[in-house]
Amino acid sequence: MKLFINLLLISLFVAACGNSQTNTETDRSVQTIIDQTKNPIKTGADQPELYLDLLKNKRIGLVVNQSSLVKGKHLLDFLLENKINVVKIFAPEHGFRGNVDRGNNVKSEIDVKTGLPIVSMFGKNRRPTDEQIKDIDIMVFDIQDAGARFFTYISSMNEVMEACASNSKELIVLDRPNPLGDYIDGPVRQAKFKSFVGMHPIPIVHGLTVGELARMINGEKWLEGGKICKLKVVKIANYNHSMHYSLPVKPSPNLPNDLSIRLYPSLCFFEATEISIGRGTLFPFQVIGYPDPIFGDSLFIPKDIEGMQMDPEQEGKVCYGVDLRNLKPNEIQFSLKYIIDFYQKFKDKDKFFSRPEWFNLLAGNDILIEQIKKGLSEQEIKASWKTELDNYKKMREKYLLYK
Repeated sequence: MKLFINLLLISLFVAACGNSQTNTETDRSVQTIIDQTKNPIKTGADQPELYLDLLKNKRIGLVVNQSSLVKGKHLLDFLLENKINVVKIFAPEHGFRGNVDRGNNVKSEIDVKTGLPIVSMFGKNRRPTDEQIKDIDIMVFDIQDAGARFFTYISSMNEVMEACASNSKELIVLDRPNPLGDYIDGPVRQAKFKSFVGMHPIPIVHGLTVGELARMINGEKWLEGGKICKLKVVKIANYNHSMHYSLPVKPSPNLPNDLSIRLYPSLCFFEATEISIGRGTLFPFQVIGYPDPIFGDSLFIPKDIEGMQMDPEQEGKVCYGVDLRNLKPNEIQFSLKYIIDFYQKFKDKDKFFSRPEWFNLLAGNDILIEQIKKGLSEQEIKASWKTELDNYKKMREKYLLYK
């Protein structure tokens, strides 16, 4: 490991010497590597000394999935080994194992390994009921978020907070880094577009960890009736928002790597069209295409992939478009250029936004779709939400746990 780090530092130094314009960026990269080597990031879950005593002799409910790891071991297994009385598991979108297709209902069932009940939070009810939570003293939320407003794990956290606040239960959030936490961008969600892909009046790239967002939900009194959830956040150690964080486990079936996660906020708008963004390939959210050569030279054919995507957009058809796999993840930020470019090239523009209501929920307003149709540039569109974004950034400062 030390040899790898030394070689990486040397290569960064050589690259900087070859191009003086990259010196500042390289200096930051080198310093980040040095800092993380000396003081590696520790998630909330990776610091059991901060929460195990809080859970002893309590009945515990876990909101977890495949990302809920403690030094490579699932949090559920770790807690049971430490004689913590876990009585119930609550599963968000994609399920306890993280292998349920997007939007598909998650089933309530019994965990084969432990015999514990798994309660679905993505089916008939998305909020734990009074009956489901009555035999629990403390709820623990430990799920890796992807950093975008429409990624539904933060909506599930909101619903857990609602249930806890209504039933006088405590919520402990084991915090994890935000892979998009180094910047903020996108329109702030307007009130009438509140939905499960936009629970809060925050921008698309909100720049918060789940722990910070939970503090904001309480502080801004966004729970129903202004209720307050009894909340404790177990902070991440050795982390700040300028750090680029590579997820050890994919947070959902179609976000397999750093590149897909960084492109996710920009490409998710295509979900409201018939354009493919690589669902049904091994590189989702890394390509864009449609069955028309006008869109580019890159070729791919979406197909069913069990455990990732069934019935993908444009299944079985040759899609032409652009391949983004040569981009560097750390250089990617939210952009409208892809959706604008494909709209401008699409022959029958009246049919491009095939699901306009869904587009508006993703955008958090009904303004963006009209701006694109009118031919506004990305710069003009972004200028239109600058004031609300500036106001959000000021509010965000109150709830930051990491600078």
